[in-house]
Amino acid sequence: MTKPVPDKAEVALEYPDKLYIGTFEKTSRFDAHLDKSGISLSLYRTGSADARRSVRMHFDCALFAEILGDLARTVARLPSEDLAQREALRDGAKALYFALDAGARGDDEMTPDEEIRPLHLME
Repeated sequence: MTKPVPDKAEVALEYPDKLYIGTFEKTSRFDAHLDKSGISLSLYRTGSADARRSVRMHFDCALFAEILGDLARTVARLPSEDLAQREALRDGAKALYFALDAGARGDDEMTPDEEIRPLHLME
């Protein structure tokens, strides 16, 4: 299920002799999901046939875990006064943590309290 892009994403694909850059803004949509093969992220720019673009990426869970760890180590570079970005990142990380914790308990569903918590975090 795709959702609107809340802000902006830029994708650059660099080859030795070519560079492709695509921007996905608020009129674009995205889909992100996790399954046993890893993390999938898709960005879709909508519009006329000549303006439509899509990017699909897949990350193995171990690689994505390394990416999350690297992000954690570089959080100090994010300006402390930029509370909105810090809160958005923290809330998304909490939602992922609670969902993974529910799965680790062997119940692929979150408790009613855990289910409500990510919804409040994303508001």
